[in-house]
Amino acid sequence: MQPDQEYVLRTVEERGVRLVRLWFTDVLGQLKSVAITPAELEAAFVEGVQFDGTAIDGFSRVSEADVLARPDATSFELLPWTQTTEPTARMFCDIENLDGTPFAGDPRQVLRRNLARAREQGFTLFAAPEVEFFYFDADDVAEGRPVPLDRASYFDLTTADVASDLRRTTIHMLEAMGIPVEYSFHEDSPSQHEIDLRYTEALDMADNVMTLRLVVKKIALEHGVHATFMPKPLNGVQGSGMHTHLSLFAGDDNAFHADDDPLGLSATARAFMAGILRHAREITAVTNQLVNSYKRLAERSEAPPYVTWAANNRSALIRVPVRKVGKPTSARIEYRALDPAANPYLAFSLLLAAGLRGIEEGLELPAETATDLFALDDEGRRKLGVEPLPRSLDEALDEMARSSLVRETLGDHIFEWFLRNKRAEWAAYQSQVTPFELSRYLPQW
Repeated sequence: MQPDQEYVLRTVEERGVRLVRLWFTDVLGQLKSVAITPAELEAAFVEGVQFDGTAIDGFSRVSEADVLARPDATSFELLPWTQTTEPTARMFCDIENLDGTPFAGDPRQVLRRNLARAREQGFTLFAAPEVEFFYFDADDVAEGRPVPLDRASYFDLTTADVASDLRRTTIHMLEAMGIPVEYSFHEDSPSQHEIDLRYTEALDMADNVMTLRLVVKKIALEHGVHATFMPKPLNGVQGSGMHTHLSLFAGDDNAFHADDDPLGLSATARAFMAGILRHAREITAVTNQLVNSYKRLAERSEAPPYVTWAANNRSALIRVPVRKVGKPTSARIEYRALDPAANPYLAFSLLLAAGLRGIEEGLELPAETATDLFALDDEGRRKLGVEPLPRSLDEALDEMARSSLVRETLGDHIFEWFLRNKRAEWAAYQSQVTPFELSRYLPQW
């Protein structure tokens, strides 16, 4: 028995835990759970918990149905909202085949594999996402109407921000579960909010993002409010992104830092950026996996529709934030296309793989884009050598299907299932008559 596992067993006994929830995600990033009693916990560590993988989207085919959920003791946390009624804990799981090998359909195992590849090159990936979301009245959402709770804007701290209590309770819950929050505030759009998580290693951060999405929704629901991470739920206002800060560390040193560079970026950081830019169109189907994701990327705001980088341009795909004075560990880049509906395990895997490809191939970072790209037409942007991100899920899937990097990073199982599932989603969307079409064409034609 490993020390972390012994700690979990001892804590469960000392705290009178009655139920342990084993969490994992399907390929699309939906959180799943299997509950066991404390009496079964030691066996779960040793043998795993067997279940039928055919019940989970993107998992097994009928011919290879059963898989094992192996709890990760390092992810053990008590669920704060259960401690006065039925004390409950949770652990994230790695999904394995019955012979104990990593299951190819498990997104967490995909990230583990890619992080191991980075460690072979001496790197550890750290991430810090800025998670945006909307609050709407639950009764209105049940009737198909997303009605904002307020008309507040950036950083408002007035009676207009009626959801500030929801944010505060959510932050307390997150921190009680060992998830530190760096910032929280009202975002630009009505009823839109943001919670920024503090930098940590990428696997822990993917777990934290999954926990945050659950906690945000749970606290909202308890107050008659519906929280949504849908990228673009309202017309005419900014959608929700999950801008993610990234850096590689080599031991305790930030591999992205260089004193002799005007932006404080090392050659490693610049090659990493070049790799992401080179493969940005190929990975967009995963970082922006919904039909709705492309409504956000189409707006002329802070959502980045073009494959560019800049130091201070928030419409760039990759931004280089100003590092903190005297703190080389703060050197980082910010990827701004990612949205909060993505599966964080797969999205982080692809960003890492693309960046590592840039380092391995010694790619040269193109010149910074200082031009206002929104002021140019397509021809003008082409003359500058600026490519757009895919403008629809359909286009993004075509790019993904041709990508050897995405196939290699995700593995054949997830790569092929994701394409099939999302092709079906696009086909279903294409066959729908929208309110826009009815209002625009029905009276005229």
